Amino acid sequence: MNDEITIANRTHWEAEVVRKNGFTVPWLDLDRDEILKYAEDRLDPVPSDLYQIYPAYLLKDVVDKDVLCLAAGGGQQSAVFGLLDANVTVIDFTQGQLDGDITAAKRYGYPVKTICANIRDLSAIEEASYDLVYQGPSMSWVPSVHEIYKGVSRIIRPGGQYRVDFGNPANHFWEWDGECYRVTEPYSERVFRYPDGAFDFRHYLSDIFNGLVDNGFQIERVEERSWTQPDIDATPGSWTHEMAYNVSFAVVAKKEA
Repeated sequence: MNDEITIANRTHWEAEVVRKNGFTVPWLDLDRDEILKYAEDRLDPVPSDLYQIYPAYLLKDVVDKDVLCLAAGGGQQSAVFGLLDANVTVIDFTQGQLDGDITAAKRYGYPVKTICANIRDLSAIEEASYDLVYQGPSMSWVPSVHEIYKGVSRIIRPGGQYRVDFGNPANHFWEWDGECYRVTEPYSERVFRYPDGAFDFRHYLSDIFNGLVDNGFQIERVEERSWTQPDIDATPGSWTHEMAYNVSFAVVAKKEA
């Protein structure tokens, strides 16, 4: 799949790798004991890296399980699961992102499989290949959750878990205007174009939840959290300040037998 959306968004993320966007820089200072404590809710305070991996219980009992980090290149989520002795595969459509996963794997000494592919077409992946599919904040870069759900449903094993997160659709398109965060587009508007041509899509709650059910999943858990640790005292309009106002949520769903 190499349509206008894919080309524009891949170009955007290739540039983000060069700019060292926070989602593209591998985590090279992780501690396995800290990860285990976090998984058991025994870590306080939670480091900024692990804060982004939630719900934490997904990190329990992943030894020798087949884990797919979907559209999660960068050497972050894969490093956490790799340190826990999971069999990790990463799919991303930007090689620069996948290079981060290779860097992290070499740093910590675990094997990782990387696949440069568009998550909108998972037909090359063998059916029922994974016990856990962990998808980070990437859904806003694809036009339909249904095509992703359909692909994931095919490659995940019965009883397997699928974790995916979303921003709040009500304030998906907003900006800091110097005084406050202002919603810039009506709720009916689904597509935003970045100056570089990249596409950003709003997904409605009905699609997010009903789409999972329609594709053979049972909702297991929903947890709200900002994508990164917020700081109410940060510079207004900055990413860390915005996170105090813009909450995302993760959905964990189980594939029906």
